[in-house]
Amino acid sequence: MAQKPLRLLACGDVEGKFDILFNRVRAIQKKSGNFDLLLCVGNFFGSTPDAEWEEYKTGIKKAPIQTYVLGANNQETVKYFQDADGCELAENITYLGRKGIFTGSSGLQIVYLSGTESLNEPVPGYSFSPKDVSSLRMMLCTTSQFKGVDILLTSPWPKYVGTFGNSSGEVDTKKCGSALVSSLATGLKPRYHFAALEKTYYERLPYRNHIVLQENAQHATRFIALANVGNPEKKKYLYAFSIVPMKLMDAAELVKQPPDVTENPYRKSGQEVSIGKQIPAPVEESACQFFFDLNENQGRKRSSTGRDSKSSPHPKQPRKPPQPPGPCWFCLASPEVEKHLVVNIGTHCYLALAKGGLSDDHVLILPIGHYQSVVELSAEVVEEVEKYKATLRRFFKSRGKRCVVFERNYKSHHLQLQIAQPGAAYFYVELDTGEKLFHRIKKSFPLQFGREVLASEAILNIPDKSDWRQCQISKEDEETLARRFRKDFEPFDFTLDD
Repeated sequence: MAQKPLRLLACGDVEGKFDILFNRVRAIQKKSGNFDLLLCVGNFFGSTPDAEWEEYKTGIKKAPIQTYVLGANNQETVKYFQDADGCELAENITYLGRKGIFTGSSGLQIVYLSGTESLNEPVPGYSFSPKDVSSLRMMLCTTSQFKGVDILLTSPWPKYVGTFGNSSGEVDTKKCGSALVSSLATGLKPRYHFAALEKTYYERLPYRNHIVLQENAQHATRFIALANVGNPEKKKYLYAFSIVPMKLMDAAELVKQPPDVTENPYRKSGQEVSIGKQIPAPVEESACQFFFDLNENQGRKRSSTGRDSKSSPHPKQPRKPPQPPGPCWFCLASPEVEKHLVVNIGTHCYLALAKGGLSDDHVLILPIGHYQSVVELSAEVVEEVEKYKATLRRFFKSRGKRCVVFERNYKSHHLQLQIAQPGAAYFYVELDTGEKLFHRIKKSFPLQFGREVLASEAILNIPDKSDWRQCQISKEDEETLARRFRKDFEPFDFTLDD
């Protein structure tokens, strides 16, 4: 059965004209049916009084569609975006964050970069730096399976985007726009790239992401710049489109070339160089290596790449995982980690017994690098998380047990997938029946909700264990449980495969 396309809307600079925008969206939905998301680029807030925004902020008025917005492009509007990692601004209106990857439940992948370009340090709160662009590229482009992303959202246009394309009107793309955004678009190969700030509409002819006769065919990119909401010239500020997530598409269908496709505008001789000069090459650092004696009868030492250290005298070192800004109880390299609870280490993730667990085999799946939530993970880390989940399900099934996986992205700084088992807070559950439950946290939320539900009389019937602090045991007993789990889990340990 063919995958049903998602129906999306993209919007240019709103500049505080919320009623005009949302009334227009309501009219469109009444005529054409509901859309799934509204994506806003450019200046969401303007210099107008806040009275209109207060009505949305306080719930008097409500956006008619789930709306995702980029952050500030000037000092005046920084005050509206208090959390750099993204947050809910009002019901149905979410700030994505300074930069990152948003992955929807459908698999749709949206990369976002807020602000305008800055080459100076320190970088203002309304700008992005070469380091920001490099980190986004590293998160995605360093995996061999990477093909591109579905959507890229930036406020500035990419410099040189008009090269080889149709006329961009009064906007001179050789002078206007950001070379850093051009570099990001080159690396990420988005199927759609939306931008604003220039108060005009420009839909560039699609451009190819491969060199004809030299590289395998790849999908084309469509760049669309949108005008400001309610502009008197009636330039287009709202763009409707349908899209099937890249990961769900047939490969041949994905790479079909539109009849009007052009060359890549960022590959013109000399321009790639000028773009690249502004972006420092990512520094290759030796990865943190973790050699713990996890098996009593350990016959070999694995390198940090997860392979047998004998296989190559010069193994390639992966890049250093993201590091925490301060102390973290869950980063494997951190002195705060209670390493005797670690029971298995992969290439990108590790397993650890839960402190004060609900059961003797209550384990956590944790990334080695510092990530706050699943939506921030790079593709290779997500792949290993899924591998651990599948392996643990087989492990528990072999022992006549069932498992529940849950994650709370709320007042937590390091991702913890608990097994007793695209900014906003959420609670996520996976059952071993295949069902997945997702709840958006809007206000307060019990920090131990997942544990309390599992401990309740209706499920495990151990209500006295709902608070982990009441379930702590001695370090000696923890070490005994860890040794037992390692031994039992060893037949299922995929990290020992060559």
